Amino acid sequence: MLPTHAIAGMVLALPVAYVSPEFGVVALVAGLVGGVVPDLDLYAGHRKTLHYPVYYPLLALVALALAVALPTVPTVAGAFVLLGAAVHSVADAFGGGLELRPWEATSDRAVYDHHNRRWIAPRRWVHYDGSPGDLFLSVALAVPLLVTLDAPLRWLVVGALTVAAVYTAVRRVLPSLAVLLVDRVLAPVAPERVLSYVPTRYRA
Repeated sequence: MLPTHAIAGMVLALPVAYVSPEFGVVALVAGLVGGVVPDLDLYAGHRKTLHYPVYYPLLALVALALAVALPTVPTVAGAFVLLGAAVHSVADAFGGGLELRPWEATSDRAVYDHHNRRWIAPRRWVHYDGSPGDLFLSVALAVPLLVTLDAPLRWLVVGALTVAAVYTAVRRVLPSLAVLLVDRVLAPVAPERVLSYVPTRYRA
């Protein structure tokens, strides 16, 4: 789930706070942004349009090398945005598929590999987004951040954990609510061009 990716992006940047404290906040915020960015494609080709499990890691390696050679705010920020996006894109392959109810494990699509032009199958190490295992992962990743960071970044992590806990609590009922909302509320009044942006998995 998105909070897990956001927290993971911050954890990736945590060593910078120790090695180069002057770039700590920049790296942490950039890692969070990078962890979030891929999921901005949620309603436009989710896990394909902004997910690049092959290209992001390659770009992140180049950007990290540049940041080490020439440490500035832009190079450090760029490196950790790309690193957060890379880890997000790769990590999605280890979760559930793209189906509306991923706990049913009916989808063979986890994330799109643009290099090989194929979908990577879900490994389901984390059973599905918003599963209890996903929440546990969020909490485990957040511990070093909560121990080391000061406000306001610590409160940002607390906020992400709160969202994660609420999402986990309601995750199983969200598909039914989404289908009901689209089928009974949106479909009768919205023009087809608007409905075309609604993923087919939400349409009964």
